[in-house]
Amino acid sequence: MSLPPLPLAAAAPGRRAVLTRRIRRLVAATIAYNIVEAVVAISAGTAASSTALLGFGLDSVIEVSSAAAVAWQFAGSDPGKREKTALRVIAISFFALAAYVSIESVRALLGGTDAAPSTTGIVLAAVSLAVMPGLSYAQRHAGRELGSRTAVADSKQTLLCTYLSGVLLAGLLVNSLFGWSWADPIAALAIAAVAIKEGREAWQGNLCCPPPPTGEGTPLPRPGSCAGACCTKQPDDLAPPRQ
Repeated sequence: MSLPPLPLAAAAPGRRAVLTRRIRRLVAATIAYNIVEAVVAISAGTAASSTALLGFGLDSVIEVSSAAAVAWQFAGSDPGKREKTALRVIAISFFALAAYVSIESVRALLGGTDAAPSTTGIVLAAVSLAVMPGLSYAQRHAGRELGSRTAVADSKQTLLCTYLSGVLLAGLLVNSLFGWSWADPIAALAIAAVAIKEGREAWQGNLCCPPPPTGEGTPLPRPGSCAGACCTKQPDDLAPPRQ
């Protein structure tokens, strides 16, 4: 069952303004990086007939759409009213990526063109593995303090890119070092599986945003009120913001 939009009142008005500007800057940085990443990955994937690289590039395109959805939400006078629509855009993006990559991976495993080694892809995956965790953490932390499920969802999209970078790097290295072309579609299927999981959580709104704190003594979320362990295992993110 979908959760209702979370009111953007998790911090004092001045602090909310700071967090909103921070999220806008992080979204802009994410969009810029992913546009470059998408162009490089899709070009290299096409040249090498690599389903994993193409899937990674398309994930970058989806990350741009996800970040754009967050930018659209926070461009309005009341971002909370736009949250549900933005979450749906993010979730559908995940599902679309999973469907495409799954089909192409199965086709490759059943006798499609073998993926060639790609040095460009290896370098790209390594760079993304270094860049994405910082962007994801900064946006997730700001989104939780602000109380925005959409910002948290977009940060998870960015974190997914980190996981995908690791999977992609492993698949490309195995293919390059040992000539095992089947590693490429297997890596792509792993990308699809993670995308489905994240899409479901975005669609349901289970993104571990705490309720807005009202002062000292505010109870933590009930067990099961948000997905995963982040609500119960990351107390720093649940603490009321410092005034």
